Amino acid sequence: MSATTPSERTAGGTGVARPGERTAGSTGGFTMDRLGWAPWLTPLAADELTEEHHEALVDRARAASPYFLLLARDPGILKARMHTDNDIFHNSGGGLPRAERELAATATSRRNGCVFCASVHARFAAHYAKRPDDVLRLLEEGVHASQDDRWRAIIDASAAIAATPGELGEAHVEALRAAGLDDLAISDVIHAAAFFNWANRLMLSLGEPVQEDS
Repeated sequence: MSATTPSERTAGGTGVARPGERTAGSTGGFTMDRLGWAPWLTPLAADELTEEHHEALVDRARAASPYFLLLARDPGILKARMHTDNDIFHNSGGGLPRAERELAATATSRRNGCVFCASVHARFAAHYAKRPDDVLRLLEEGVHASQDDRWRAIIDASAAIAATPGELGEAHVEALRAAGLDDLAISDVIHAAAFFNWANRLMLSLGEPVQEDS
């Protein structure tokens, strides 16, 4: 696989701030706007995909994504990743509502500085929860921004896992229980945050967000 040099990556800029940078009207580049993503390694071309690749992608529409086309270079791992993602975020067996699974993903991504993941899952959280102002405040002010008790408990637990899994302690679990979460819902918080704690690092090491072409 070929790779761009650091100077090539930054030449002309991406139009999206690196984590920690400030841009007009935003904090650190975090936004609910749709962003693109540019890989630093060469992904597969769509016409190189075999049935094994399509099976790993699960949804053929993902063949339009440079991120998934890059991960398709190892279809076995990609297949495991996709099934794990679906099991955590798309199962309907009870537990945490979809909105709050997406909240956990957003909080983790905000804590880890993954602008692209935060933008995607902030839109999902805002859509399913019907609380765009609260989600936007999380993006703009960070994981310590004011939230109600239930969202505070979910965000705090997610941010603790993002810092290092050992930071999640008894007090976080007690806060989740006090907010009305049962064992299955608490498990969903942990799985959603843990998955994105891994996924953020993968995405941050393989490419960068860019402004999506209009």
